[in-house]
Amino acid sequence: MKIGILLSGCGVYDGAEIQESVLAMLSVAETGNEYECISVNKNQHHVINHLTGDVMTEERNMMVESARIARGNVKEISEITPANIDALIIPGGFGSAKNFSDWAFNGPDGTILPEVKLLLVNLVNAGKPIAALCVSPILIAKALEDSNIHPNLTLGNTTDKSPYEIDGFHVGVQKTGSKTEERTLKEVLIDKENKIITAPCYMMDASILEIRGNIKLAIEELVKLA
Repeated sequence: MKIGILLSGCGVYDGAEIQESVLAMLSVAETGNEYECISVNKNQHHVINHLTGDVMTEERNMMVESARIARGNVKEISEITPANIDALIIPGGFGSAKNFSDWAFNGPDGTILPEVKLLLVNLVNAGKPIAALCVSPILIAKALEDSNIHPNLTLGNTTDKSPYEIDGFHVGVQKTGSKTEERTLKEVLIDKENKIITAPCYMMDASILEIRGNIKLAIEELVKLA
């Protein structure tokens, strides 16, 4: 079985979250399956200095940056159809909210890249499962907001510590027509009807071991659905 991993760059503040991406690859391999890294051949919204948090005066391409994580083996999203993969994983990182969409700036009223929306909608229509980690459920919500499909999604919970306003994210997701439920780092949310799995990951304060466990659980459930 081949599972796509959709990468928005390289680095939590301006691309794909590296630890979530690598741990997703590891979990896929541990289930005895193979992964295919995918990205978009467009520039990131901006580049962030991960030491200082400052915006840098340079441009970087999502696909070129994603190749850092994929060790050079990454395919352009236009090459991928539901016939090419059996399931898809979307790691978190601000790239989902800055590069694949503009949620970071416009919230649920913003837009999603047409090519990302097309792949997600086609996968859902084909019955191919998707696992969205961390903040990436916003992409599912945006992709399906104009349809009659109303997925059930989670970005975490309001009881445990988080660097983000989980309730605000859930309200935003609901505005698109999706439903939400709270989940802890020891849980994932499985929308069996739409074959969508969402996991909190680094939306919550967590150690890398907790992230590892959350992703492993998500991928195991993804494989079952596939």
